[in-house]
Amino acid sequence: MRIETKCLHEGYHPGNGEPSALPIYQSTTYRYDSTEHIGKLFDLTAAGHMYSRISNPTVAAVEEKIASMEGGVGALCTTSGQAATMISLMNILKEGDHFISTASIYGGTINLFAVTLKRFGIECTFVDQELPDEEIQKMFRPNTKAVFGETIANPALSVLDIEKWATIAHKNNVPLIVDNTFPTPYLCRPFEFGADIVVHSTSKYMDGHAVQMGGVIVDSGNFDWKNGNFPEFTEPDESYHGIVYTDSFEKAAYITKARVQMMRDMGAYPTANAAFLLNLGLETLPVRMDRHCSNAMKIAEYFKKSDKIEFVNYPGLEGDKYHDLANKYLPLGTCGIISLSVKGSRENAIIFMDSLKLASNEVHVADIRTCVLHPASSTHRQLTDEQLAAAGITPGLIRFSVGLENVEDIIEDIEQALDNINLDAKPYTV
Repeated sequence: MRIETKCLHEGYHPGNGEPSALPIYQSTTYRYDSTEHIGKLFDLTAAGHMYSRISNPTVAAVEEKIASMEGGVGALCTTSGQAATMISLMNILKEGDHFISTASIYGGTINLFAVTLKRFGIECTFVDQELPDEEIQKMFRPNTKAVFGETIANPALSVLDIEKWATIAHKNNVPLIVDNTFPTPYLCRPFEFGADIVVHSTSKYMDGHAVQMGGVIVDSGNFDWKNGNFPEFTEPDESYHGIVYTDSFEKAAYITKARVQMMRDMGAYPTANAAFLLNLGLETLPVRMDRHCSNAMKIAEYFKKSDKIEFVNYPGLEGDKYHDLANKYLPLGTCGIISLSVKGSRENAIIFMDSLKLASNEVHVADIRTCVLHPASSTHRQLTDEQLAAAGITPGLIRFSVGLENVEDIIEDIEQALDNINLDAKPYTV
């Protein structure tokens, strides 16, 4: 079954006379015939839903669909992309552990890694993803337990060389975790290139309509948790009467532990209604992504030709630094996000953004409607100048998220906004 078909038919399989659309199981609790059966649920020896803090039939159907789309053995939905990223790492990290992350990632993720996880005694080293293998290898320590990167970085639009990073991670017996939010599994499936765990902010393209928050973790089932570095998978979990995850759940050990241990304790599970809305977005994902990509390519080409634009980052463009990697990992397109810088002062970027009429200023991205943001003063505001530079963010960088409107209307909006910029004007000074 191809991915376009999976988006419509995987996850929920109605029987004779049952509703065609995914039902919303709006319940926190479930009834069973005996205390014995409930006991088996809590011992993890029987299948079923014990409580909606860790599973729900509507959410489970969406999890199955996303796992199939990515090519994984299982998935766990969360209340946000940040929650997915945090749980994906906390599932394998503890106080005193270390992990490596590429530097050009989302600002909120940088804060999570550099500030919040540090408070738990977990240290992160940020690395330039363009470094040669031997330089990256020097960053590994005896207590390094994971490597993290984004398929397409937000908002720098750099493309991760997944095979390179997977090879380095596996050489050191640790998993590669990849945030695949911008491409979605329609444009790129990191497991096919060696990644072990994938996370998404489903609030973006997967939902597509900016109606609810969400995230997901997907397990490839390919990583060897028995390699000696991860005793939490191979030794008894006393909170479940001594169950050993690799023995009881084999290839699904990681995602099972994430659900029954991490989600049990953190409680970041989405509602049935949120999953229902996410499923509606997933059903049209391939059609929307094709349009996002084709519109974005035309917009990127337009920006590239403008004498008022300093530079354009879009991996789909010929001559872009990441064009070859995009052809390798994202042959169908590279999403609808463009980053660019207006010539002149930072004020020119603000003039351009505030002059847009169709495109709106929003703290969001990857929506059906065109929106724009200035990362240095918003999503990446907490970063130092050094961190901004490492993330590929200049003071005047603009993130332009191309929607599904008629592309000529988007271009006309851009054109009238650029007309308000006077490159000969002197910057305002106090």
